[in-house]
Amino acid sequence: CTRYGNVMCSRGSVIPLWIEQIKAGNPITITEPSMTRFIMSLEEAVDLVLFAFEQGVSGDVLVQKAPACTIEVLAKAVAELFGPKTEIKNIGIRHGEKMYETLLTNEECVNAEDMGDFYRVPCDKRDLNYDKFFTSGNQERVHLSEFNSNNTELLDVEGVKEKLLSLSYIREELEAMKG
Repeated sequence: CTRYGNVMCSRGSVIPLWIEQIKAGNPITITEPSMTRFIMSLEEAVDLVLFAFEQGVSGDVLVQKAPACTIEVLAKAVAELFGPKTEIKNIGIRHGEKMYETLLTNEECVNAEDMGDFYRVPCDKRDLNYDKFFTSGNQERVHLSEFNSNNTELLDVEGVKEKLLSLSYIREELEAMKG
């Protein structure tokens, strides 16, 4: 099983919408500037799936250590690339929208294995004999921290622009605007 955040420029990505808004001469619309989101390319998403196929065991959850950014930083990066004078308009948060994304919960982090660019949470294969937990527990379990888009590497505008420019979709759209 894999778990990941937003694949830039994929279906449902806000980036193509913003590019269309800029081309139409309209402001970029954002819901909440401080909201954070994980960002990854399609190639990184495929790499995660291939890594999971090669390294995972049935029932495991594999997560890429993806960077994140605020929605405001993402909007500024898109505006700087496609229309530096573009206004960014805050339209307010939508019902049910999350302020940040969580890829691993506190409980999953207890067992997560750091595999470099990825985390692996092994399937819980303990037996259902809970009697032993009435007399002993796991004293190693102390301070835990979930893996979310607020506590991962947060990219600045230049970092997001670099990531965007690595995408063929962005390069093709920029070329078409010059044309």
